[in-house]
Amino acid sequence: MSSASSRSSRDPVDHALGHAASVLREAVAATAAANPVVLIDGRSGAGKSSLARRLIRDWPMRGRVQSVALDAIYPGWDGLREGVDLARTQILVPHARGLIGVWRSWDWDLHGWDAAHAVDPSLPLIVEGAGLLTTATAQLGDVRVWLESPATSRRRRALDRDGETYRPHWERWAAQEDRHMTEDQPAAHATHVFRVP
Repeated sequence: MSSASSRSSRDPVDHALGHAASVLREAVAATAAANPVVLIDGRSGAGKSSLARRLIRDWPMRGRVQSVALDAIYPGWDGLREGVDLARTQILVPHARGLIGVWRSWDWDLHGWDAAHAVDPSLPLIVEGAGLLTTATAQLGDVRVWLESPATSRRRRALDRDGETYRPHWERWAAQEDRHMTEDQPAAHATHVFRVP
């Protein structure tokens, strides 16, 4: 027996992300900032993009919220650290200083930089991606999230999402995430930690 409504109401991942979005909605409202910044980190397949979409849908403030996924910034399969550095210098620092941030997206097919995008410092901002919570970025986020999820579940979700494009690069990317975990201790920089089955 399966239907969209019964699936979502019984799906433990859906439930966990719904709970997280509800808590974060209150946390964003509690900042009392006109342009709060939410940073969402977690290993590949942990649910970062899904959580960001839920939070955007249920945003507690009037007006528009901007969202940037680091998947659009990482410069290739070895670019986790560089992508985070670019997000910090081109998006988060300008936003904190009240300046327009400009970043370029990475074309994964052509293996080069593509279109430029602007980030308005007067608007709220969600940035999500693996590797995001570091000592340098944490001070630039009002609400900082770490998603914890088992490796088998994450791998299944990531490969279901990206299929054969991702499969040959899983270990390569996971090694960069391992370095991030060891060097940056992302959960220690989070204001909120959620477990996703």
